[in-house]
Amino acid sequence: MKFFQRLGRSIMLPVAVLPVAAILSGIGYWIKSAAGANIVSTFLSAAGGALLDNMALLFAIGISIGMAKKSDGTSALAGLVSWLVVTTLLKPETVAAFTGAKLDDVPAAFGFVQNVFIGILCGLIGAFCYDRFKDTKLPDALSFFSGRRSVAIVTAAFSLVAAIALFFVWPFVYGGLVAFGEWIVTLGPIGTGIYGFLNRMLIPVGLHHALNSVFWFDVAGINDLNNFLAGEGTYGVTGQYMTGFFPVMMFGLPGAALAMYVTAKSTRKKVAAGILLSGAISSFFVGVTEPLEFSFMFLAPVLYVIHALFMGISMVISQILPVRMGFGFSGGFIDLVLGWANPMAENPWMILIMGVAWFFIYFFVFYVVIKRFNLKTPGREDDDGLEEGTDLDPAVKDDIYLATAGKFLTALGGKENITELDNCATRLRLEIADVSKVDEKALKHAGAAGTMKAGGHSVQVVYGLNVQFVKDAMERIVSGDAAAPAGSAATGVVLTAAAPKTDAGVRTLRQPLAGTVVPLSEVPDPTFAQGIMGPGVAIQPSGDTVFAPADGTIGATFDSGHAIALELDDGTELLIHVGIDTVQMKGDGFETLVKKGDRVTAGTPLLRFDIGKIAAAGYSAVTPVIVLNDESATIRFA
Repeated sequence: MKFFQRLGRSIMLPVAVLPVAAILSGIGYWIKSAAGANIVSTFLSAAGGALLDNMALLFAIGISIGMAKKSDGTSALAGLVSWLVVTTLLKPETVAAFTGAKLDDVPAAFGFVQNVFIGILCGLIGAFCYDRFKDTKLPDALSFFSGRRSVAIVTAAFSLVAAIALFFVWPFVYGGLVAFGEWIVTLGPIGTGIYGFLNRMLIPVGLHHALNSVFWFDVAGINDLNNFLAGEGTYGVTGQYMTGFFPVMMFGLPGAALAMYVTAKSTRKKVAAGILLSGAISSFFVGVTEPLEFSFMFLAPVLYVIHALFMGISMVISQILPVRMGFGFSGGFIDLVLGWANPMAENPWMILIMGVAWFFIYFFVFYVVIKRFNLKTPGREDDDGLEEGTDLDPAVKDDIYLATAGKFLTALGGKENITELDNCATRLRLEIADVSKVDEKALKHAGAAGTMKAGGHSVQVVYGLNVQFVKDAMERIVSGDAAAPAGSAATGVVLTAAAPKTDAGVRTLRQPLAGTVVPLSEVPDPTFAQGIMGPGVAIQPSGDTVFAPADGTIGATFDSGHAIALELDDGTELLIHVGIDTVQMKGDGFETLVKKGDRVTAGTPLLRFDIGKIAAAGYSAVTPVIVLNDESATIRFA
């Protein structure tokens, strides 16, 4: 389920651009139908079509970005490479070339390769290859292609294998759907309902086009869409495979969008409203439903099955009543208006009545199911799913961190006095124009555990595991995007969630990393050496893997991968920090093996690191092991 929730969030990146494209295409189509082809209709249709016609390509790139860990532009390039390789190898002209067949004899399935399913598949291939091979080391003679440069090459190889598999599988899948569609035509209204249900269920894999061709075009002699547009079909029959889409697309899905907005967390309603409102508008006016459907089909698949069932029921009801309507673009308001006077249209006014009913049905059912099963629709995602490597939802504690950030900025001499701002696992790292303006007492009062003046213009403010959110809040204040709450207390946030322990005691733990144990005072960093972060010991590593020193829960991970925090079963909060200043490596040479909230037992691998890379970068690999919530604690390794 976590995979599908992450996939659903990744899909939001390409889906976010579709509503405006759909509206542009719909308006262009409307103008063309009403006034004939002209420069305005051509311009708008081309602008919208540029995105809608390449939706699958957007999915390949967007999913490759979203599904990759610590993604950068390399993962996007990998998704694009995979898409180009697979679709080029499987396009009809290429298939004809390497099979020796005439172009007309190439199976029709290869004309439908550029679909959402292929886009998702290519995105996943790109993300996998990026995660697996971005740190690949090659021999010196090939060193130019090491690391991220190897990703696109490996992606192309994986995509070749995927294309070969699809060459054999795809025609059977496509042909099977066409044959199935021809069979359900014989089932009357029930068959129409089955078609409506499968039409929606096949959208995630892009195979609905194969099924649509049976009913809308002349594959099986039905030709419902073309006959309606030409007004040459059979009155009372033509349009029966299109009518049921209108009430759901114009009214039902907007009702679902409203339910998802109402049930969104209060701190995320604005974010949810962006995608839901734009998706509802494109669904109502143009009949382009993908922006809404992809917003929940992977996050809450049970809702998507309900939606598909409702579509099938709508198709059955429309055929029985009878109501007949057709479209040239899709089942939205524009096509309803354009087709109202078509000689094949029958009782089109009933679509509006049906639509109102479907609006309330969708709203009520979605609302109840979302609340009853706590489904992760837009605005209701798990807090720890927002950003990998964070330990809190910044939206929830926004005012607290803004208040602390405001106090810190004042104590640091004002935002104009800060020339650079960054953070590591537990502290702010700053370059200050005038160090004499830094008020260490005010920083302590605002929540800092300590302040280190490292020399020159460098200042470090020790805060704790939530330091990232303080840094983010400071950046927002500096940029003018936010302001510190007026009159906020300067107490800040304590380093950890639990109250500090006061009982002295020895913590006997398994040594988390192979190497020589040294006193904390030998660590070449005063924050650790002086015990500002807390008591502990350090390890000069000989191994490359950090293991859990006792049973507990992962309290925090970090994007840079150089540290990890645990809450042990006895309540001890522990920080294991690999190397000194290794945050500057930005994750290069580090691999986190667990995520926040994971339950671990003594000996569970937590992270791996490349000690050679640390040395090559000029940093010490000494690893402090710190107790965060008991100043009197002593660590002993068994």
